[in-house]
Order: sequence, then structure tokens, then C-alpha cells
Amino acid sequence: MDELIDILTPEGKSTGKTALKSEAHKNGWFHATVHIWLFTKDEKVLLQKRAMTKKVFPGLWDISVAGHIAAGETILASAKREVFEEIGLKLQEEDFTKIGTRIHQVSHKNGIIDNEFHHVFIAELKIPVEKLKIQIEEVDAIQLFDLSVLTSTKNLENVLLPRFHDYYVTVYDKIIDHLK
Repeated sequence: MDELIDILTPEGKSTGKTALKSEAHKNGWFHATVHIWLFTKDEKVLLQKRAMTKKVFPGLWDISVAGHIAAGETILASAKREVFEEIGLKLQEEDFTKIGTRIHQVSHKNGIIDNEFHHVFIAELKIPVEKLKIQIEEVDAIQLFDLSVLTSTKNLENVLLPRFHDYYVTVYDKIIDHLK
């Protein structure tokens, strides 16, 4: 879905300009996204299988929920919206724990240039996965995996991307610290 987003400087500051997401990806303009990693008390992590229609990483098991921050939208409002849109879960702002912001710069073979500031959150999943409702345009499936999948160096088929291993390990460490 093409949406209006705020354009940022390479340092993450607002430029005061907006553009369609497709324009930002075509031109490599920096913009902001949210990543929400949902975990359970028994050390599981919820991953979503990206829809095959997605332009990047189709069919890959990936972050529980992720999305672009709409123009003028706050980071937490975006996190709440994305979680509800993609998996039908209503969370409150206090349910989110921000664990950092990471710069992500990747040029994809299909011409998309991702220059993004990922605002990364963790949140506890307190209801059974069966009660979640996926957004079929974005998500093919959701599943709980052992949290150790984030630290695995095995190349599991279609589960996460090895090149982002350090990021996943950081998320793992933050979830484990939160569970203590």
C-alpha cells in the first residue's frame, strides 16, 4: 500500500517534506518505520511470514510486525496501528518497550532503496496466537518460534535473514533482559 510518509535527513531529522512511500523508495530518501517484536513469557517469539505479494523479502519469516510511520504520525501511534492492522492485536502505549533505533540501508534488486530509521520495540504477547487475525494483504501466516531462532547461525529456510544476525541477537538480548 502506498502511503504518505515524512522524509528525514540522513541524520534522522525532519526535513518538513512528505512523499509517497514509493517515491521515497525510488529515490532513496530517508524515512522512519517501526519494528515490533512480540514475545511470550515462555521464551517464544512471534514471527510473521510475509505475503508473497510483498515487494521485498516475500515469503520470508520476519519481524512480528513492521511498517512505515505515516506522515505526521507519532512513533508509538504507528506501532499501535501496525500491530492492530497486521495481526488484529490491540496494545496500549505502555505495552511497548523501545529497545533502540537502527539505521537500515539496503538497495534491493527490484530498484527499491530502503534508507530507513527503524524504531524497534518489544512487547509481550499475552493472548494465544489462534486469537490473532492476520491482514492477508501483508501477512501469509504467523507462528511462535523458540526465541533462540534469533541467535541461531543455522540457515533455516525462509526464517530471517543471516545478514541481519547482529540485529536479531540484540533483540534476543533485550527480550531476555526484559523477562528477568
